Amino acid sequence: MSAYVAVDLGASSGRVIVGAVDGNRVELTEVHRFANEPVELPDGLHWDVLGLYKEVLAGLRAAEPHRPRSAGIDSWAVDYGLLDAGGALLGLPYHYRDRRTGDRVDPLDPAEMYRRTGLAQQPFNTLYQLRADDPARLAAAGGMLMLPDLFAYWLTGERGAERTNASTTQLYNAIARDWDDKLIAAAGLPRHLFARLRDPGTVIGPLRAATGLDGTLVAVGSHDTASAVAAVPATGDRFAYISCGTWSLVGVELPSPVLTEASRAAGFTNEAGLDGTIRYLRNVMGLWLLQECQRAWRAVGLSAETADLVAAAYTAPPFVSVVNPDDPTFLPAGDMPARIDAYCRRTDQPVPASPAAYARCVFDSLAVAHRAAVRGAAELSGRDVDQVHIVGGGSRNDLLCQLTADACGLPVVAGPVEATALGNVLVQAGADGGPRDLASLRAVVRASQPTRRFEPDRAAAKAWDAAAARIGVR
Repeated sequence: MSAYVAVDLGASSGRVIVGAVDGNRVELTEVHRFANEPVELPDGLHWDVLGLYKEVLAGLRAAEPHRPRSAGIDSWAVDYGLLDAGGALLGLPYHYRDRRTGDRVDPLDPAEMYRRTGLAQQPFNTLYQLRADDPARLAAAGGMLMLPDLFAYWLTGERGAERTNASTTQLYNAIARDWDDKLIAAAGLPRHLFARLRDPGTVIGPLRAATGLDGTLVAVGSHDTASAVAAVPATGDRFAYISCGTWSLVGVELPSPVLTEASRAAGFTNEAGLDGTIRYLRNVMGLWLLQECQRAWRAVGLSAETADLVAAAYTAPPFVSVVNPDDPTFLPAGDMPARIDAYCRRTDQPVPASPAAYARCVFDSLAVAHRAAVRGAAELSGRDVDQVHIVGGGSRNDLLCQLTADACGLPVVAGPVEATALGNVLVQAGADGGPRDLASLRAVVRASQPTRRFEPDRAAAKAWDAAAARIGVR
């Protein structure tokens, strides 16, 4: 079996995972895990990329006994590092939850921007972050790299922009599949900041000696959702996916973008996937709501283990309170229970009275939001959906999976948990002579990874309709 290393950087933690591939099966072994804690500085919220790079190197060295042939890096989207003319980092990259982009200004008519980029106009998109950046820093910059590309540069000395992450910037043209020069100029951004694009499966270069490895670094779906969707164990194309973790990315896979005004108004986004596909999706706030509740409870000495909260939520009454996870008040870090309380009071709903009630509120609310996004993606794209695949950490949550099945009125297939690492590893294997097409990758996942199936309780449809109406979604 050939071994490959997936470096998977999440918004709250990172993992280094070795995947052993024999062509028909893949086995994963985690060799290093570490926390990813942002840093609050006087000028805003930043990522500690130097600490993360140190952990990446430690993970690659821990993978050395497996004699991997290559490595690949994925992370979250939209955030970037600026380099000076000599390639040195110009300050710590900002965190997408930093508040500096609240008053965004569109450089072109919003409808035209959507026709060009296919991106939902979220305040944290790279376009708005760059426009809010320090003009002196931008003037001094010799280049910009998205975070996985920044780590790739440090590991190999080679600069480039992997396509799936570039497509999340709102500066990438979804039709031309290249940087959008008109939009870049209208935004007042220097064109030289934007590196040459490269596709998943491209060999970037040999790893530097500091890694302790003799292999190469391969460009994978460096947006973690692109890697996760590549590992959805689906057959055919009549499926919706939910990559569920801090965010829930909910959508369908298409051959071309949907650039209609109705799609823009509904908040859907078109991001590049593997094999030239489009991940047509909506960003739902996801388990961030529960994670921030847990952080608040732990700060005052309360137990807040996820497994305990899920078990308690099973017995909590359903639909007592539901919130719209995408309400902008839930985006920043902070006291999430207090913000849920304020939402409930504002909408004349009972305030949750216990951690179990908060957890049930979050799970019911996410299931409603999942339903709205699955239905919207199917209707706006014209894609029929027969079942929903939930991958990522949220696929371990049986209650959320069952509630999503009930809300959508569709079967849910849960797993794999490590979909992002699987997609990362299998793209590397494809670059090393293995199968490269999505159908073959997914066949390997199906042969290797267990899944669980949840059938919908169709008798509950009216209750879900009522819950959706309470938060103003379908």
